[in-house]
Amino acid sequence: MNSRSCVVVLSGGQDSTTCLALALKSYSTVYTIGFQYGQRHGVELQCRSRILRSIESVVGTRSLGPDLLVDMKSFGEIAACSLTDPKVPIAFDERTQLPNTFVPGRNLVFLTYAAALAWKAGARDIITGVGEADYSGYPDCREETLEALEKALNLGMQADFRLVAPLMHRTKKETWELAEETGGKALVDFIRTETHTCYEGDHEHLHPWGYGCGRCPACRLREKGWEEYAASRGI
Repeated sequence: MNSRSCVVVLSGGQDSTTCLALALKSYSTVYTIGFQYGQRHGVELQCRSRILRSIESVVGTRSLGPDLLVDMKSFGEIAACSLTDPKVPIAFDERTQLPNTFVPGRNLVFLTYAAALAWKAGARDIITGVGEADYSGYPDCREETLEALEKALNLGMQADFRLVAPLMHRTKKETWELAEETGGKALVDFIRTETHTCYEGDHEHLHPWGYGCGRCPACRLREKGWEEYAASRGI
């Protein structure tokens, strides 16, 4: 396996785009993989396409390799939640004690697909934007989950993959800081205006922190991180 190549799970959001920029600066070849999993808002994938077209010019690299978009629309029928069913309002699920924006099994499936692609490409590192410092309580974003999955993937494929989560212990403020460290103000502005986080799919209303409804949990978390980052920079 080649330690100079990697696979990045790219959704079109702030976190995965930050990880992609970091990977482009760190690896000679960066493969990307994304998923149409029945998410109720196509704007995320539209942003993803634009990101792939433009990000190299922002970070100043030429290491972007082939992209794979996996059609998993039926997954949304199995993992029904407010992110896959537009009739379900965003709320806290008393039964599971989790936000109903949690898509059960999503990151486990995504990373398994990414590992299969890494196997084919001969890449060792699989990079994901999940983190447990600032998140919505999703159990598949925890470090111990990734450690267990990494072990299972290596056993199941007789491989030596590394699941790399650069944002695992970073707050959203620190994620903005990492973007600045990686690509300066140009990358910060790119992530602010080109990525999508809003659970409601609002990509019409532009705020200082980016596009979104400004009300859903994803927007509030992104806004909070931006305000902390902007205050530290005197923006």
